[in-house]
Amino acid sequence: MKLSRAFYSFLSLFVMFYLTGLFADEIKTEKPSSEKAVQILKDGNERFVQGQGTHPHSGMDRVFLANKESQAKYAYATILSCSDSRVPPEIIFDTGIMDIFVIRIAGNISNTDEAASIEYGLFNVKTPLLIILGHSQCGAVSAVVQAKKGHAQKFEKNIPSLVDFIKPSVKRVMDSNPNMDEQKLLDLCVEENVCQSFENLFIESPATRELVKSGKIKALGAIYDLSTGRVNWLSEGKVMQILDKVE
Repeated sequence: MKLSRAFYSFLSLFVMFYLTGLFADEIKTEKPSSEKAVQILKDGNERFVQGQGTHPHSGMDRVFLANKESQAKYAYATILSCSDSRVPPEIIFDTGIMDIFVIRIAGNISNTDEAASIEYGLFNVKTPLLIILGHSQCGAVSAVVQAKKGHAQKFEKNIPSLVDFIKPSVKRVMDSNPNMDEQKLLDLCVEENVCQSFENLFIESPATRELVKSGKIKALGAIYDLSTGRVNWLSEGKVMQILDKVE
């Protein structure tokens, strides 16, 4: 009888602590501000770079929570990034389930489908932060650079229409820097392509443009460095300059 009581006492305590952990995230549903969201991502990237990732919100408790809760209560950043397998946003920012709403496409370009997904992230998932993330050694950008140098690669049927979105940014950089070192040229083209994606997004999505203009969300460009694992951030002023240009 004593064993039975002890067992049930232990079981009750176990269930209580388990449920406390299971629903802890549910209690804390207030989203961070856009500034805080940026800092969370910066801190996460620093942990990743230092090899000290904590892999937050990656356990079964978060899985169970995601099954019954809306991501709109938790996700704090919409990120458009490249499909490159070397650049997984959830890992390089040390985030977990229901933390970031990610759209991935080769060259991190922004066309109608990407703009629609971004709109969903901003207006339905209600993230206070928008990021367009490029990366060093981007194959899509490099292919356009090489093509402009006369070393065009033969692509499969559907790829040319994708890289067409990258051509304007590469042309601007190469026309302005005809004698630049090849690696520096590619790095500059990668950065300019992030800016081009913002420009295309603002043209394609007046709703997103207005949201950024009103200050209701923060929009930032960033570049992931494959050699270091570090994310380098472009100035917020650069995005606002693009916004003014489009308007």
